[in-house]
Amino acid sequence: MPGIDKLPLEETLEDSPQTRSLLGVFEEDTAATSSYFSQLFKAMQRIYDAQNELSAATHLTSRLLKDYEKQRFPLGGDDEVMSSTLQQFAKVIDELSSCHAVLSTQLADAMMFPITQFQERDLREIVILKEVFQISSDDHDTAVNRYSRLSKRKENEKVKSEVMEDVYTSRKKQHETIMHYFASLNMLQYKKKIALLEPLLGYMQAQISFFKLGSENLTQQWEEFLTNIGTSVQNVRREMDSDAEATEQTIQDLKVASDPLYMPDPDPNKIPVNRNLTRKAGYLNTRYKTGLVSSAWERQYFFTQGGNLMSQSRGDVAGGLVMDIDNCSVMAVDCDDRRFCFQITSFDGKKAVILQAESRKDCEEWIATINNISKRIYLSENPEEIAARVNQSALEAVTPSPSFQQRHESFRPSTQGRPKTGRSGSQCSAGSESPALSSLSLESLVAPDTPIQFDIISPVSEEHPSQAKSGAQGRRTNPFGESGGSKSEESEDSILHQLFIVRFLGSMEVKATESADVIYETMRQILAARAIHNIFRMTESHLLVTCECLNICCVIPQFPLSSVVLCTSHQENKRLFGFVLKTAGGRVDGRPVTVCYVFESNNDGEKICDSVGLAKQIALHSEMDRKATQKQRELDKAKEKQQEELHKQKQIEKDLEEQSRLIAASSRPGQPAADGQFLVLSNSQSEDSDAGEEGQKTDQDIGECVSSELVPRH
Repeated sequence: MPGIDKLPLEETLEDSPQTRSLLGVFEEDTAATSSYFSQLFKAMQRIYDAQNELSAATHLTSRLLKDYEKQRFPLGGDDEVMSSTLQQFAKVIDELSSCHAVLSTQLADAMMFPITQFQERDLREIVILKEVFQISSDDHDTAVNRYSRLSKRKENEKVKSEVMEDVYTSRKKQHETIMHYFASLNMLQYKKKIALLEPLLGYMQAQISFFKLGSENLTQQWEEFLTNIGTSVQNVRREMDSDAEATEQTIQDLKVASDPLYMPDPDPNKIPVNRNLTRKAGYLNTRYKTGLVSSAWERQYFFTQGGNLMSQSRGDVAGGLVMDIDNCSVMAVDCDDRRFCFQITSFDGKKAVILQAESRKDCEEWIATINNISKRIYLSENPEEIAARVNQSALEAVTPSPSFQQRHESFRPSTQGRPKTGRSGSQCSAGSESPALSSLSLESLVAPDTPIQFDIISPVSEEHPSQAKSGAQGRRTNPFGESGGSKSEESEDSILHQLFIVRFLGSMEVKATESADVIYETMRQILAARAIHNIFRMTESHLLVTCECLNICCVIPQFPLSSVVLCTSHQENKRLFGFVLKTAGGRVDGRPVTVCYVFESNNDGEKICDSVGLAKQIALHSEMDRKATQKQRELDKAKEKQQEELHKQKQIEKDLEEQSRLIAASSRPGQPAADGQFLVLSNSQSEDSDAGEEGQKTDQDIGECVSSELVPRH
């Protein structure tokens, strides 16, 4: 009913429909209150949980700031100013964390406890009393219904008494229960106001206490520190903005400068090749075998590290060693399926790697860099300066000099430090010591207008064409990679067998053979011709040094060792060496042909020249031993023949002695032969007698007469 906010306890016993209707209103209000307070409890629980999370997060932040100096950052980990600043912040935040912990405790006591009590005690009590009231009301209705069904005719006092007792008990219980229920509903109107206002009051008081505590502890103590930090942040921000502007300008400049580099194969006229590098890095494609005859390419990042070539795939922490490029050889090669390829061969020739660059410029720079590293220029103090000097020397070697003296001073070291006597092993010459350099001229070393041969052909093939044809047109190797024919057979009865990996550079007909300067001049002209005509490819082959010949394992016929009159290596670039061959009757007029051959090796050229010198010494001693053995055989044969003649002479003397004895025996009268038979000389004796002198023939005739007289008579 309107205006009534309490349930009348006086009407509980009557339990009229009006009372029940009013009870329904209160029960509806209780349900709405329970629903509202359930939502309010969840909201306050979120506040409390958030405050607890904030307190824990603040404490964790403080601990992490304290641990900053213990972290190992790859960049900026040793900034002491930042570490001390963060330590100060850690103290401030640690105090804030303490304040948040106090606030969490106050919220738990002043806000969460009252509303929790209202939820779990008061509203729960109403629910329980409602259930009990419903049970007691049902029991009362059952008892009254049973009492109403008592019969008039057959009245049983005992049953009547029991029913009346049951009605009494159930009505009393219902009355007591409904009074407690009504009282709780009436008290709920007060409790819900208290439960609504008390948590809010506690929340506001806790917040005021928190802010008051923070204001007292933090404002006065940390105000100056926070001001300084704010100024520092503004300075860092201005520095960042300035750096961002500079970075943006750098990006624009790099875009303009790198625009020609975006093309995979830039124009070499716009971007020249740098041949003075001693370090290089970049992506290359490397070829690897996937089967017996199949191969594939893989893109990897390659870089040089000292005298090593390294590679690293994306995602790898560090690079791996590909090969040692000290004293290695590098050259451009042709691949059937790729362009801009070059091959690196180790110093011992056991390992070779084929790589593909992105452009011709990149390929040439890689070749130049590896060439500089193979010469160990990187070990010097100013490697790029020395590489530039070496390349400038090579450029000057390409440019013809007006005189041999000027060329000699720029191309190879001064001869003031050279010993006066030539090397016994690395310089094999049949002539005497070379004359002074001042008296030498270019025309005295190399024939004028002499063509340079880049195909390696033995001069014997020109001297004996039929022999070359019988050798199945010996295989030729040229700098363009063309080859044909099969390998020449190696000499197997030679004492010395030494194999070297070499690359043929070229050959020229020369005049002088007495000095090593002819080989130096030939090297200069061949290298200059290769540079002028852009011939950089050199095909590797094997040089077999034996006591009979120098065998290039692609060339038939071979180079006879007896034709090698001079062999030496270059004094600056030890990998360059050459030898001079002289063949008799090579021209139409019968004059000898002298040709100088120039090679590059993976090893030291002096070792190859020493091996050639050793082979010539072994060949000389072998020839002397052969002649001594042949002479001894002739002496032994003459002695054997003399012994045979002496033996024959003794045999003849023995036969004559036997014949004389027989003649003496036959001259006695009446005394026949002992056996009564004929005495006939043997065939061998007859042959020996025929081969003897004329006096021996007379003795044989006498013997035959004696034998005829000894025939018995009948």
